Amino acid sequence: MVAVVTAGRKPADSQVRGPDRPWAVRARRVLDASASTWLEGVVVICQGDRILEVTRSAPTGVPVSDLGERSLLPGLIDTHTHIFLQGNHDQQEYATQILAEDPAHRVARAVRALGIALRHGFTTLRDLGTEGAGFGDVALRAAVEEGVVAGPRLQAAGPAIGATHAYPISNYRDDWSFPVGVAECDGAEGCRREVRRQIARGVDWIKVYATAGSRMGLDPAGYPDSPPPWTQVELNTIVETAHEQGVRVAAHAMAATGTDMAVAAGVDSVEHGNAIRPETAEAMAERGIYLVPTLLALREQPRTSFENCRRAGVRVALGTDVGAFYWDEHNQARELELLVGLGLTPAEAVRSATVVAAEMLGLSGEVGEIGPGRCADLIACPGDPLSDVALLQQVDVVIRAGRLVTTVDRQPSGPVAVG
Repeated sequence: MVAVVTAGRKPADSQVRGPDRPWAVRARRVLDASASTWLEGVVVICQGDRILEVTRSAPTGVPVSDLGERSLLPGLIDTHTHIFLQGNHDQQEYATQILAEDPAHRVARAVRALGIALRHGFTTLRDLGTEGAGFGDVALRAAVEEGVVAGPRLQAAGPAIGATHAYPISNYRDDWSFPVGVAECDGAEGCRREVRRQIARGVDWIKVYATAGSRMGLDPAGYPDSPPPWTQVELNTIVETAHEQGVRVAAHAMAATGTDMAVAAGVDSVEHGNAIRPETAEAMAERGIYLVPTLLALREQPRTSFENCRRAGVRVALGTDVGAFYWDEHNQARELELLVGLGLTPAEAVRSATVVAAEMLGLSGEVGEIGPGRCADLIACPGDPLSDVALLQQVDVVIRAGRLVTTVDRQPSGPVAVG
């Protein structure tokens, strides 16, 4: 196991707090994520939860943790998660969580999900919809920041916004009323009011269901399509109201017409994106709208839509939609392999989970890179993941905000002390 001497602020009760003094970590190679190149023969100097510098040698008296032949990278970022969902493979499974599970139990399982993500090397998450748990992700964001629970830093979206009756709990008696997993609204004024309510509750993002799953078919060009749940005015109002307050908008988009409308409205990210026509991809690139493909959660890989986006120059950020599948079903880093399978190079895939994801979340200069002033979120794995991106499923050292918080159940090649 890893020998731990912690550094940083607000450690969990089970952690030992060391003095707030500089410490250093060395590995066989250190990733320059912006350039997608390795730095060799360097050490990363940290103090508290920040990186001070990347240099050739540590100053006298600064303890150095040697990670041996491992590769050192910035912590990974998953931009599409559902910490309050624990598997959504069928309608009944989803309904049980929304209708039957006690809220406290859902919170406990969400805390467990945070720990799983951290062990996989994901030190930052964007949570995109609590599915019936209200603003629970906003509350857990605060709990992580306070050190009450250990987990990745969170950006929260609270309850996703859906048009009334577009996202129902189905297959139950029609004369009964059921709660739903989204915040429903209609009309421009209703949409504006809901966005303002969510911003007042402290969300970082607005999540909107720009498409609904009913009556799905194929358009003449073979793209999945269905009648849109919103008018263009409603979608425009959601985006305009959020942007007026400096809040970004993510659009669930799995049908061509609704995706076109979301892009026309000026959303900041298209989630799933398995129905993106060439002209829509060009509009996304022109407007700086990111694509978050969530390949792990999709039954069929959206190769044509993805290739349209690649040709147009759309920026791709990694997101897995974990929660839609069980948190312990896949290592989230497997998404990187699937991105490579659709044509990204390993270096591009790693950038999608570091530099590009940080840019999309407005966290450039904080996370996604190893450099002076950045947060000391660091992970290490054996081998060279720029040659074989699957190696990132073997992360065995995770440092979150300057603290060695977890390792997976495998022995590192030697003892590691941080702090």
